[in-house]
Amino acid sequence: MRYGPDKLDRRGSLAKDLKAAGDPQTIETIGVIGAGTMGHGIAQVAAAAGYRVILRDLDRDTLAQGIRAIERNLAKGIQLGKLTEADRDQTLEYIHGTTHLDKLYQADLIVEAVPERLELKQTILRELESGSDRQFIFASNTSSLSITEIATSSRHPERVVGMHFFNPVHVMRLLEIVVGEATSPETVEIARQVSRRLRKEPIVVKDVPGFASSRLGVALGLEAMRMLEQGVASAQDIDKAMELGYNHPMGPLKLTDLVGLDVRLNIAEYLHRTLASEAFRPPEVLRRMVNEGKLGKKSGEGFYTWKDEAEDARRARSS
Repeated sequence: MRYGPDKLDRRGSLAKDLKAAGDPQTIETIGVIGAGTMGHGIAQVAAAAGYRVILRDLDRDTLAQGIRAIERNLAKGIQLGKLTEADRDQTLEYIHGTTHLDKLYQADLIVEAVPERLELKQTILRELESGSDRQFIFASNTSSLSITEIATSSRHPERVVGMHFFNPVHVMRLLEIVVGEATSPETVEIARQVSRRLRKEPIVVKDVPGFASSRLGVALGLEAMRMLEQGVASAQDIDKAMELGYNHPMGPLKLTDLVGLDVRLNIAEYLHRTLASEAFRPPEVLRRMVNEGKLGKKSGEGFYTWKDEAEDARRARSS
């Protein structure tokens, strides 16, 4: 089952009379902004949990690639015996793709998964609020930016919260809920309940640079890159040291490929600036690879080569 970008806006119908956000049980439709690495994963787990999902991206090709990535994830789940064909069909049926921002006005909870630029996230939030009077919760998937600062662009900062997912979203169980200075307890509770319905284990953290996960994870990843630069070991052996020696499910360099080298660079620069710590100074190998377009899995090449994504990237360049 495959849905081309010309069919995405017309497939299926969404409920017209949704209750206002408040009680966790009234969250029926989730909007996801950005169909890239994180966005399509968030859309997949939300649809699999029975939520209606509106997946929005400015670029129709990116939107179509996101749907194809979801289809691949679901196909692998069937191969592994974790999903049935009925599970796959229902998940895809609940996802409605669009390039139009106004389609998101139907959502009770909107999760943004756009690039790590404060101004971009604030602009999206302002546009959503100015386009509709509907009450909704705005959740940022940011891995490092301040939720409090994002919320300064909102007329309702009490409804702004961080919901930081981990890649690959359909596999990783952790969901980091970040509480801004104005975030209400009710909003935190809704985020917590939604997280559990998504089969995630939520943790609640204060709005500090890097939160809990990024501050620890980025420091480990950057040190792994420095070791690679110094010729200490190969990328595979550095990763294997953490996987077998410390029982990490994935090594720091492979994880960097999944997150995106450009995303890691943005986070490292932000943490280096805000925390004034040399531990977060980006290594030259990271800057060089980003400049060369080697962004990890989404571009087909990073510290590793990723076959399916490399083919998607090749097709996008030739189209």
